[in-house]
Amino acid sequence: MNTATIPAAPLDGVATGPPRRTGWHALDVTEVRHLTADTVAVTLDVPAALRDVFAHHPGQHVTVRHRRAGTELRRSYSVCPPPHAPGTLRLVIKRAGPGGFGDHATTRLARGDRIELSPPTGMFALPELPCAHHVLLAGGTGITPLAPMAAHALRRDPACRVSLVHSVRTSADAVLADELAELKDEFVDRFTVLYVLTREDRGSGGGPLARRLDASGVHRLLAAVDARPGPDTTFALCGPSGLVATARRVLADGGADPSLVRWELFTTDGTESGPPEPAGRAARAGEARVTALLDGRRRAATVLPHDPALLDALLRTHPDVPYACREGVCGSCRAKVLSGQVTADRQHALDERDRAAGYTLVCRARPCTPEITLDFDA
Repeated sequence: MNTATIPAAPLDGVATGPPRRTGWHALDVTEVRHLTADTVAVTLDVPAALRDVFAHHPGQHVTVRHRRAGTELRRSYSVCPPPHAPGTLRLVIKRAGPGGFGDHATTRLARGDRIELSPPTGMFALPELPCAHHVLLAGGTGITPLAPMAAHALRRDPACRVSLVHSVRTSADAVLADELAELKDEFVDRFTVLYVLTREDRGSGGGPLARRLDASGVHRLLAAVDARPGPDTTFALCGPSGLVATARRVLADGGADPSLVRWELFTTDGTESGPPEPAGRAARAGEARVTALLDGRRRAATVLPHDPALLDALLRTHPDVPYACREGVCGSCRAKVLSGQVTADRQHALDERDRAAGYTLVCRARPCTPEITLDFDA
């Protein structure tokens, strides 16, 4: 998962100090429940000694580390806590193909197994705007951060409204639909859920409807839930890059305040996301020195000419440096450039505000100057 947002206020009972982004913790699997043919909900027990470590905001994610055949896989998943189950943490995991962690989780993971996770991180959250209309648009498993965000907003602010649109291929792919129905029953006057089925059989011999949401479709959906851009309407988008990009364009054309539009991706389509970071030729002819601040400690490494990114140099001597996808999607390696210059492409997890503030994704960044200083804690 990745994000381009501003932090929200913490939940009641959640520690307010700087989050620790490093370290791994093995949690016991208490349940593996199949939601669809290729998606499972994995519930994990969080012992009392780790409750503070895994305290989180709705919308945050964890990184799973899976070791297999001498290799290490890392994947990021949104925290989607089960209703009425304190002391647990739940991940909704989809099988993307053979050999990955999703394949392992959907075919072999069982109660009693253990999973290694990093502490929750990320800044995907609804703006703290009282009496607002929160409009949420999810594509596929992009529902996993948005469902807990909807529940939290409804319970935190008795004057707010929440409208959630979930685009899925068929009704069988609408994960968490039962929980959203219960939430609708609890907040019948303030919560609206609308499903868009892009490949559902239309019946009467019409065959399946196989079409992605385009700009006009997004317009119609926003009108259907009475979502009008304004100072009291917020938007949160999560799903494939094409859907999120289309919705962002529609909202921008409609005059939505960019600070009230939050978004996160879970897949990309290979397109670039914004321009490279500050102009300059990457320092490929020689070595560069990178210093990183992480959890209040300084780490230093030498970037060699053949290193694909700053992350590779840091990992050689500091394996606790956070990362997951290496594709600029999850945002786990987000850091602020304090000195020096970098260039980077495929910065899907950053928006214009992040770039203007000096942030980069270390998995995509390359040096433009001989000395670089990064702050992962910023």
